Amino acid sequence: MKREFSEWPCSLARAVDVFGDSWTLLIVRDALQGLTRFDEFQRSLNIARNTLSDRLGKLVDAGVMVKRFYQDNPPRYEYLLTEMGRDFFPVLAAMLSWGDRWLDDGGGAPVTLHHHKPGHNIVSQVVCVECGEPVWHADIQFCVGPGYPDDVPPELDMRDRLAPAPVESADRSGLGTQTSPATAVKVPREAGIADDADQGTSTSGDKASSGEPATASRARPTRHSGRAG
Repeated sequence: MKREFSEWPCSLARAVDVFGDSWTLLIVRDALQGLTRFDEFQRSLNIARNTLSDRLGKLVDAGVMVKRFYQDNPPRYEYLLTEMGRDFFPVLAAMLSWGDRWLDDGGGAPVTLHHHKPGHNIVSQVVCVECGEPVWHADIQFCVGPGYPDDVPPELDMRDRLAPAPVESADRSGLGTQTSPATAVKVPREAGIADDADQGTSTSGDKASSGEPATASRARPTRHSGRAG
């Protein structure tokens, strides 16, 4: 029986429910590269037409894509990324950087990302939006979030391995602030693909001095001691 990950108290599990399929990720990759039509996706991926139809339908149902009529005879539709779909770009950029580091077999990156111009090579990295420092797994503390439901079935409840919700402290203005820092993936701004307003993302450009493809740096920068609370 299929697990309903969308009901789990975890945004990662809910995202897996939408994107946890190889074909789905590659369809979104192609859409981010500008493909919109069924036959374009089919030729690019060499995917069975019924499988492609199923995955596109699920992406439309999830709100990641919108299906738009563009031809009368015969009837034809194109599939455009929504704001929700374009907002998945930093995730794919992070996966691309990880694959370049660990799965390139020593040959370098097959595809590189450039921000504005070729000199701005992109290597995505998670940073703390409060202090701007790189974030590593050893620095992170998983905490109970404000959206954690109270009625979680016992078999899905993971609060026993989460830290309590961060305690809010008053800043100088008297407004409450959380002691736990937020994080974000620094990646390039993606051009809009659907017709709705283009949405930007934060950027991180590695200005290479040579023309070689960018790869993720294996050297970890100096980190402050202590865990993020």
